[in-house]
Amino acid sequence: MRLAALLTLALIPLSALSLMLGAASVDVAAIGHDPQAALIFWVSRLPRTLAVLLTGAALAVAGVILQQIVRNRFVEPGTTGTGEGAALGLLAITLLAPGAPIVVKMLVASAAALATTFLFLRLIRRLPPREVLLVPLVGMILAGVLQAAVTFIGWQTDLMQYISTWLMSGEFSGVIAGRYELLWIAGAAAALAYVYADRFVLLGLGRDAATNLGLNTERVLHLGLAVVSIVTALVVVTVGMIPFVGLVVPNLVSRLMGDNLRQSLPVVAAGGAALVLACDILGRAVRYPYEVPVGTVLGVLGSALFLWLLYRQPAR
Repeated sequence: MRLAALLTLALIPLSALSLMLGAASVDVAAIGHDPQAALIFWVSRLPRTLAVLLTGAALAVAGVILQQIVRNRFVEPGTTGTGEGAALGLLAITLLAPGAPIVVKMLVASAAALATTFLFLRLIRRLPPREVLLVPLVGMILAGVLQAAVTFIGWQTDLMQYISTWLMSGEFSGVIAGRYELLWIAGAAAALAYVYADRFVLLGLGRDAATNLGLNTERVLHLGLAVVSIVTALVVVTVGMIPFVGLVVPNLVSRLMGDNLRQSLPVVAAGGAALVLACDILGRAVRYPYEVPVGTVLGVLGSALFLWLLYRQPAR
């Protein structure tokens, strides 16, 4: 719990810096009597900071749940085709019903992400149990096939700008009040995972062992996949897919705290929120007043962290 407290304390200055940093200068002390400062703060800065925190926490939790389900440390929603499946569903509803409410688009994207994750699980069942690196490889191949299909359809229908936002940017510059609130559902789904944390640990032992311990494996499996799909779809719909959060954060926390999800899940959520928020601040500061998308910053930083995890030997 000490690590959770440290991460929570780190989020306070990061959040304060996020609220103050931007192309337009805002005096936080003047919000009460300056209408312009109040408008920027309540419509842009605060929603953006909350969206970053919710996205990071939810993606990190979704990653650790998916790793428990698949029993593989090298998977996350970005390496199983889940994000590409959500983008495919979002593209389909955009073409078939462009005027559909955002909730309908979210439900279609979640259903497509869920179907893709089920397909991924069916594909990896035929793999040799000892070949752990084949699991993310199959996921990346599936993601590549789906991304190729999405790109082809988007090219033919002149929707490439939307697709690049969903799959290739992962940025928060367009987040304002009224355009991020669905992420609270993602946060609620991540909180639900904490309630079932012990069941996910049992599921990670394997279906036979979990069944012998009295666990309803199918129910817990479907719940976990639903959480992962909803979180991924909502992030794709709102800000676009962000890589590496669900991969590096759970592995880092596992090295420090072990695999007791009841204790480590809050740390995973806080770590994901802190990582994405730090990368968002860095993206805003490195070319101020312009912005580098969070997905780009995390692509560089996340790959470096992942390589470090691969090559560093455990302390014990």
